[in-house]
Amino acid sequence: MKRARLLYAEDDETLSFITKDHLELQGYEIVHCIDGAKTIEAYRGSKFDLCILDVMLPEVDGFGVAEAIRKVDQQIPILFLTAKSLKEDRIHGLKIGGDDYLTKPFSIEELILKIEIFLRRSKVFEAPSQEAELSIGRYQYMPMEYQLVLDGDARILTQRESELLGFLLKNKNRVIKRSMILETLWGEDDYFMGRSLDVFISRLRKYLSEDPAIKIDNIHGIGFKFICP
Repeated sequence: MKRARLLYAEDDETLSFITKDHLELQGYEIVHCIDGAKTIEAYRGSKFDLCILDVMLPEVDGFGVAEAIRKVDQQIPILFLTAKSLKEDRIHGLKIGGDDYLTKPFSIEELILKIEIFLRRSKVFEAPSQEAELSIGRYQYMPMEYQLVLDGDARILTQRESELLGFLLKNKNRVIKRSMILETLWGEDDYFMGRSLDVFISRLRKYLSEDPAIKIDNIHGIGFKFICP
């Protein structure tokens, strides 16, 4: 069975040694880089299943690395590791294309769990489906290809964006509790995960804005309602 290949960027020698060792014991193939420039170079020279990026990297920080990756690949999951306490920094990582984050100090068990969740969902999206193309108003949504198409122009979605859009579509035209979305897609319901959800909702609203018949309404104190024909 092919091992998942992870790109891991961390300049802390002790932390990276421990983390890399634990991940390899779990059966993952790890390519470790100590700065942002080397991480971008490694990404361009090979194929990976997931990226783990420390934010405070020398040369190019983790945000810059993520932006470089997203210019060529919208699908690969990006997980940020950050010691920053300001919630604005965590939200910024999501806005530029990150899928999730862990705040240092983190447990290896939590990191492994998040990796497993992303890789498992990737396999689900790659599996054959009778619903290879779904209509959302004027748009066509192709979940296996992470594509949202309007008038022949395709937007490639990140894995998290595609997961959220698929979940909303499955529950369209009815009120969905925030807690249900968070527990289903993020695995937990807390303040910071809720802020993350708001970022991804804003992204989808922007992507779907060309069709006025499609709305993602806030239902105060409860959640959201995805309205579409």
